[in-house]
Amino acid sequence: MKPADFTLSAGPTMCSSKTLAALGSPIVYHYDPAFIEAYRRTEQKVREVFRTKGDIVLMQGEAVLGLEAAGRAVVRPGMACLNLSSGVFGKGYGDWLRAWGATVHEIEVPFNEAVDPAQVERVLDEHPEIEVLAVVHSETPSGTLNPVAEIGPIAKRHGVVTIVDCVSSLGGMPFEPDTWQLDICVAGAQKCLAGPPGITMMSVSQDAWDLIAKNPAAPRYSFLSLLDWKIQWLDGGKFPFTPSVADVHGLEACCTEVLEEGLENSFARHARAARACREGVKAMGLSLWPRSEDIMSTCTTAVALPEGLTDLQVRAHVRERYGVMISGGQGAGNLVRIGHMGVTANTMYPVVGVAALGRALADLGVAVAIGDGVEAALAVLSEA
Repeated sequence: MKPADFTLSAGPTMCSSKTLAALGSPIVYHYDPAFIEAYRRTEQKVREVFRTKGDIVLMQGEAVLGLEAAGRAVVRPGMACLNLSSGVFGKGYGDWLRAWGATVHEIEVPFNEAVDPAQVERVLDEHPEIEVLAVVHSETPSGTLNPVAEIGPIAKRHGVVTIVDCVSSLGGMPFEPDTWQLDICVAGAQKCLAGPPGITMMSVSQDAWDLIAKNPAAPRYSFLSLLDWKIQWLDGGKFPFTPSVADVHGLEACCTEVLEEGLENSFARHARAARACREGVKAMGLSLWPRSEDIMSTCTTAVALPEGLTDLQVRAHVRERYGVMISGGQGAGNLVRIGHMGVTANTMYPVVGVAALGRALADLGVAVAIGDGVEAALAVLSEA
C-alpha cells in the first residue's frame, strides 16, 4: 500500500523538503567536531524556539520518552502530586504518577473542556504538601488547550514544580516557559515544527534540577535519566549514549525554518489554518468537538461524528477514496481530527481536509453542505 497523498494527521505530520534533505545528511561520528558544533547549534535553536534561558535536553526517542523521563526524575514514592486531566494524555499521566508511587490529587474535566485555573489554586491551597503538578498544554486527541499561562504562576507561588506536555504546541502557538514560570517542558519535533518523530526536546528550570537532586529514585545510567544528561553532557561535555545524528540534523533544519519565518508569523499561520478548517467544518453543518472555540488548540481541528458512524469507518473512507490521512480521537470520543501543523498549516491544505471529510461523510449518507464548507474555508484564507 502506498502512503496517503496528503498526510493531514495530528502528527507525525509532513516534513518540508529542507528537513527531509537534512535527514539525509552524511552520518558522522558523534564526537566529530563538526557534529558537536551542529549539536550545540541545534540546542541553541531549540532554546530560541522555546523562548527560554533554561537548560535544553535533547533526548533520543519520541516525546513520550521525555514525558516519562521527566516524571521519573522528580517523583519519589509517597510524593504528593496534582494531575490535571482534560484529555487522553492528561489522564494517562495520572496513571503513570500512581505507578511511580505518588499520592495523586487530580482535577478531571470532560475531554471537551479545559481546566479552570481557579480550581488549581483551590486544590493547592487545600493541599500544601503537593510538590509536583502535571498538565498537558495542547490535548491533541481532543483539540483543546489548557490555560498553562495562568496555571504556571499559580504553581510557582505554591512552590510546586510543573511538568508540562507541550508536544503539539511548541512552534505553532504561543508558549513561554520563562514568562509562565514553568519547570520541565516536553515537546516533540513531529508536530508544529514538522520535524522527525524520533527526538524529544525538553527545557528544564533550576527549580526542577533542585527537586531532581533530592530524589533518590531518580534514574541513573539509564536511557530515561535526565541526571545523566545533566551530569555527563550539560556539565561534562560527554554524551551519555550515542545520539541519532540524522535526527539532530533534521531537528536543526526544522527549527531553522520556523526561526527564519519568525515565531509570531508561525503562530499566526497556524491560527489562520485552524480558523479556516473550523469555519469550513461548521459551514458544512458539522459540530466541533471542544465545548467552545476559545479553548481550541490551533494545531488540529476535532470534529464530532454524526450518530451511527465510527472514526475508523470515516478515516478509512477518507484515505481510500480521497488519498487523505486524518486522525481519530485516540479514545477522547467519537471524533476525527484534521491536522494543520507545520507544512500543512500552509495555503490550501485546510481546504483539502475539509473537502475530503465532507465528501466522505456524504458518501456515507450524511447530509453535509460541502460547497458551503469549502467556500467558508477559502473565505478565511482569502483574508490573508
